[in-house]
Amino acid sequence: MFVAHVPDAKVRQMWHLLEPLHAVLYYTPEVFEEAADLGYPVEERWPSYFAWRAAPLGAPGAVRVASAFYSFSPAMVAAHVPAAWTVAPPKEVLAARPRGIDRAYRSLFGEALDSPEVARAADLVRRAAEAAGVEGRPLAAANAELPWPDAPHLVLWQAATVLREHRGDGHLAALLTAGLGPAESLVSFAAIGAAPTGTFASRGWTHAEWDAAHQHLAGRGLVDEDGIATDAGRALRAEVEARTDRLAAAPWRALGTEAVDELGELLGPLWVTVLGSGLLPSVTTLGIGKV
Repeated sequence: MFVAHVPDAKVRQMWHLLEPLHAVLYYTPEVFEEAADLGYPVEERWPSYFAWRAAPLGAPGAVRVASAFYSFSPAMVAAHVPAAWTVAPPKEVLAARPRGIDRAYRSLFGEALDSPEVARAADLVRRAAEAAGVEGRPLAAANAELPWPDAPHLVLWQAATVLREHRGDGHLAALLTAGLGPAESLVSFAAIGAAPTGTFASRGWTHAEWDAAHQHLAGRGLVDEDGIATDAGRALRAEVEARTDRLAAAPWRALGTEAVDELGELLGPLWVTVLGSGLLPSVTTLGIGKV
């Protein structure tokens, strides 16, 4: 069976295009309304974030969620999990996700949701998601196990979710291979300018924990005393990102170069609409546009 070569840059581009389509789950007012209906406080996004993202795993405890999410302080995770499941069981959370996405997408995209372009994009993204191997990838596997919805725009969102978690699971493998623990992964990312240091405070690490991670990286010669990456630190992070791309490439190789190029064209207008809505933060811990 022929498997296409898809350059790392194209693999990363597909992530950049799909990530905003997934991320509306955490930022749109329609989804917050669904969260409030379930009983979650919505003054900040974290109570519903942990519920929305962890529910495919069942009703996991804090240790399992901290392991799967990786970059969050275990203390921050424990503040929300397993308490999230006393507000609403995972079955109800999973039922509310597509309702919220349907409302959010209709608000964002309007009549375009019923277009043949969206239907075609959904078909292509689903094909890529179904080709994503989920061995050793707990979040990708959990989302891949969920039943597919009928509406093309909901298929698009679910497939985008499987693929972003597939990439994320692979990214954790790359970080572990590089010897970068959860806090160290953030310190090293801030050190190359992926986002301002203050942005990473959202992950809940204390100043003492951040400083300890900084000192450990400094001892390895990866950052200087000011927290700026050394040449070795930049090289290590470049390898992490390249390894992440390689580990995320299989679904796109299976789809084929022509279909990947077509999908990129189809996703472009949706991507522009989401970014133009102003709903998503312009700077995030993901470093999109910086790495």
